[in-house]
Amino acid sequence: MPVLFLDCLTGMVELWQRVLRPEDPPVQVNIADGQPDELPTLLDGFDICINDHTFFDADLLASCADLRHIVFLGTGASSFIDLAAAASRGIKVHTIRGYGDTSVAEHTITLAMAAARNVARMDRDVRAGRWRQIEGLQLYGRTLGIIGLGGVGREVARIALGVGMQVLAWNRSPVAAPGVQLAALEQVLAAADILCVMLALNQETRGFLNHARLGMTKPGVILVNTARAAIVDSGALVALLRSGHIRHAAMDVFAQEPPAADDPLLAMENVTLTAHAAFMTQEATMRMLRTAIDLAVAAGA
Repeated sequence: MPVLFLDCLTGMVELWQRVLRPEDPPVQVNIADGQPDELPTLLDGFDICINDHTFFDADLLASCADLRHIVFLGTGASSFIDLAAAASRGIKVHTIRGYGDTSVAEHTITLAMAAARNVARMDRDVRAGRWRQIEGLQLYGRTLGIIGLGGVGREVARIALGVGMQVLAWNRSPVAAPGVQLAALEQVLAAADILCVMLALNQETRGFLNHARLGMTKPGVILVNTARAAIVDSGALVALLRSGHIRHAAMDVFAQEPPAADDPLLAMENVTLTAHAAFMTQEATMRMLRTAIDLAVAAGA
């Protein structure tokens, strides 16, 4: 079955070449850093496509007569593909889980440490010619709370335990992780010095951390979100940051990406921001690409 890598980013080309194996079937690669041109003509004759960032709405899916499988590079396929429309046309969407668990976890801990020690704020000050020493928070012996103990959450716990933190976690279903104490959601919210959001986004978790739940947190808590912005009520977050109840927020995800110029988070000193890059390491990307090839092969078998 013919396979098209629909939208290979320029920066992925070298890594793509590195994960290919001699026994792999041929895959046609279209390099596109944005939405590819000439859709759906580009997809004519292809049963399987690998998709990194192309938006498939119902109209585009309807015009792809030959397409039977979409291998999405990541887990958030619903943000790029109309899944209901795909299912109605018999197009199976495959996602890739677990490829970046360690990379995302490392970024999460990096953000937690940067927030605890005001790294971004002091960096801005020094560059602007201001010399201001800001007291930080020592992490050793502190409690790290995890909301969602999946693959990333377990990796966050492993790293946090390694730096001497106590780890308390809540998960929607029973799960075990070495050294982690499971607790009720209210207990995790109340005890955490640093609270890490690790949930997947779905209808049950959208707005999960609302004003009431955020209000249960310990005064002076640090909130880290490397999952999805919509899990946290944005208005409640801004209000609690302004009041000082939330000491600092460290975010890798936004409701709109890139964020709008008037997003209040951009103007707040007690916020550290990165550009949805937690998953972006060579190791994670190569694992993702290799898995995509394997899924495409299996789909065409």
